[in-house]
Amino acid sequence: MRRELRRKDREMTGTEARGLLERGEYGVLSTRGPDGAPYGIPLNYCVINSTIYFHCSVEGRMLENIAADGRVSFCVVGKTEVLPDQFATRYESAIISGTATEVFDEKKQLALEGLLAKYSTEYRLEGLKYIRAKGERTRVFRIGIDSICGKARR
Repeated sequence: MRRELRRKDREMTGTEARGLLERGEYGVLSTRGPDGAPYGIPLNYCVINSTIYFHCSVEGRMLENIAADGRVSFCVVGKTEVLPDQFATRYESAIISGTATEVFDEKKQLALEGLLAKYSTEYRLEGLKYIRAKGERTRVFRIGIDSICGKARR
């Protein structure tokens, strides 16, 4: 179910929200545990062909939650500026709803190289060696985007 924004004057276009998603430094992945408890975790990510990819360790609470229910929310916050005299904040954010699924083989390599390109461009060769050495101790997931909305106070 998609909810309408209360403040239509702050709604970003889909293109703006996708742009923020692509240039964001990190995002917060929110999952739900088997008992219904919410769990949010900040993580690095990359966007390839309108799909979000992230890597993680081979075990943990986030993985248990995704195994129980792959539906997730992913939030990226861009530029912010506190406006103390106005009791407000300038901001931009995008929220994505989708389903997280694990990827393997070529897709896993593509995602790891995408993360390398985003966060360690100058260290590509070293990064490829790192991926070869540590890749088996890393899991990679994709989030298929079901919906995206963005909001900004400019």
